[in-house]
Amino acid sequence: MSAGTFFKTFNSSDRTTTRTLLHEAIPITGALVSGTYNRTSANAGREKNIKVYSHNMYQSVYDYPYLSSSANHIFDISVGVSPNSSLSASTVTGMSKKVNVYNQMAQVLNGYDTNGNIREFDSDGNFSSTGLKMREAIFLNFSRLLVKDEIKKGSFNLKMGLGNFTGSSKFQATITDYSGSNGYLVNSPAGEYGILYATASNKMMSSSLDTNNKQRPCGLIFYQAGVCVLTSSLFHTMSKAGAGGFLNADPASLVPGTTPTFDAAGRNLRDLIGHANETGSTITDICDGIRNKFIDLSFNNTTELNSTIYFCRANHNEFNYSSNPTYLTGSKIRVKGGDILTPPRSYVTTVGMYSADNELLAVAKLSEPLRKDPTNELTLRVRLDY
Repeated sequence: MSAGTFFKTFNSSDRTTTRTLLHEAIPITGALVSGTYNRTSANAGREKNIKVYSHNMYQSVYDYPYLSSSANHIFDISVGVSPNSSLSASTVTGMSKKVNVYNQMAQVLNGYDTNGNIREFDSDGNFSSTGLKMREAIFLNFSRLLVKDEIKKGSFNLKMGLGNFTGSSKFQATITDYSGSNGYLVNSPAGEYGILYATASNKMMSSSLDTNNKQRPCGLIFYQAGVCVLTSSLFHTMSKAGAGGFLNADPASLVPGTTPTFDAAGRNLRDLIGHANETGSTITDICDGIRNKFIDLSFNNTTELNSTIYFCRANHNEFNYSSNPTYLTGSKIRVKGGDILTPPRSYVTTVGMYSADNELLAVAKLSEPLRKDPTNELTLRVRLDY
């Protein structure tokens, strides 16, 4: 390299790419979802961090009172009904809204079949099977602020009370995607998703397995979309589903298209969706009941950090001079101290990245100047993150 040359072109061996996944733990307590903030009549008796809308299609949960400038949106909650549900529009309050919510979520997350029909949510993710379809579903749509690029597979953990909304939550279940890290599915237009399973979380439940001695699927989690879909069957009544509710229920009682018998004192979610003359039949009131069943929720988010690493190599005969105007004084190299026998040298402080037409694109600064002369070589590692 001549003394007047200060640029060097990168070749394929001078750069490489890396991908790093950063994770952050996200805890959401039940008290935050229902109970932390005082209720006000202005918010129809709900907590100050719960925002409702005049369209009555979903609720929004915030970490602070939603009118506060420091409030952050956590997630939205809604309920949907499939057009193929056995529920009748004549007995359902706001049926069109509930169908619209279901169709919108199914369209985005499931897509269409070969006949152009919107696919229903399937409990095992196999759209071609005739297995259990989730035709009355709960939707938790998490904020991108929390999810970042995606929910980490295998990290989702939701503890909820089971059974009817009018009773206590002494019967509980832990809902997890325990097989998500190695058993996720990819047949969704929204990306990868896993199956959620419900297991007993306290000794008051007689079993955490279904009648086939398997953990019972209870929903789906879409990792990149940040959406959790839960079956309404989680809230089958104690009297119908047995002492343990959903987990110990006879699977036949959970098959879509059937109409279980409900006791008057213990209405479940499907009952609330399907009967206009009973308490809590609107989406907003159903969301209130679901929030009050929250005990604890946690997951890890994921931030994907892509990097290009450039190896800036200065061989022994390169970059021994400087383009700084102060490098010379009286036509002599200042750093040589006037000794003509001293070999040329420079001190590297900055690396500039240029385009093909010599436009400066990025600058990297060293923590301290590095001496460069014909007796040494340097390799500087520059990382660009995006």
